[in-house]
Amino acid sequence: MKFDIFVDSSANLTEEMIAKSNIKVIPYVCTCDGEQVICYTNGIPFSQAAHKFYSAMERGADVSTSLISSERIAAAFEPSLKEGKDVLMITISSQVSGTNHQAELAAQELMEKYPERRVYIADSANSGFGEGLLAVQAARLRGLGEDAYTCYKWLEGNKFRLNSYFTVADLKYLKKGGRISSAVAIAGTLLNIKPILKADGNGKISMCGKVRGRKKSVAELAECYKKYAVFPEGHTVAISHCNCEEDALALAELVRGMGAEEITIEYFDIVSGAHVGPGSLGLFFIGKDRRGESAASAEKKAAGKKVRAEN
Repeated sequence: MKFDIFVDSSANLTEEMIAKSNIKVIPYVCTCDGEQVICYTNGIPFSQAAHKFYSAMERGADVSTSLISSERIAAAFEPSLKEGKDVLMITISSQVSGTNHQAELAAQELMEKYPERRVYIADSANSGFGEGLLAVQAARLRGLGEDAYTCYKWLEGNKFRLNSYFTVADLKYLKKGGRISSAVAIAGTLLNIKPILKADGNGKISMCGKVRGRKKSVAELAECYKKYAVFPEGHTVAISHCNCEEDALALAELVRGMGAEEITIEYFDIVSGAHVGPGSLGLFFIGKDRRGESAASAEKKAAGKKVRAEN
């Protein structure tokens, strides 16, 4: 049975990816100086809205974000269910946004209304292309004839192999979001310290390193790729940026020299970019399990025992 795949607009997918993979996007709505900004509109180039948003941030605009309500998610799902299709949605990490919980509420409500249909909500434990590349892979599996449940189980089993690393240009946005203290932000700014952050094994954003200077921070992202990427020639690498395309291109050249072949560059999705600020740069790729070898091995053993018990 065919099914529809949904993401929230944090997935950062390009227009080409959305069209090719037939993925439906539910947009976030942010505010910029009191005006609403729809983070994605089908048919309108995302780069235009993103460039305008980050340019406004550079001028000091006051921006804020909010989750997507269960009502809006349910309204997006219902046409698919009416058509007799199941639904699979991949969301931004539940550790950084309440949208995943809202999607779960919508799923429960709709499965009561349409008991013959199934709605699966997969927590990407990531954001940006870390969510989007998972959705693209789910669409590939759908194209091979897999059903929604099989794709959901694949996502749950493989999502921690999607690695994401990023750096920021201005520490004030991390300070505003409570990720670093005022003292650390001031000291880091004075010393030109650039943090390296990642989506960790719990789906949270955590700091994993720091270097001095922008050029070194870009090089450090490439080093993360070199250290953690697996079979780079066989997977899409994605790079996102907040109005710093030159740095994105420089990073692409570095990882290309490390074996990456298919590289996608796009503006940082607006809802995530609002929290890291102009000049932020992200790198996303399939690699080693973010939870570490011991945790991943333990989960595989537990899954194997469960299967044997069921049989």
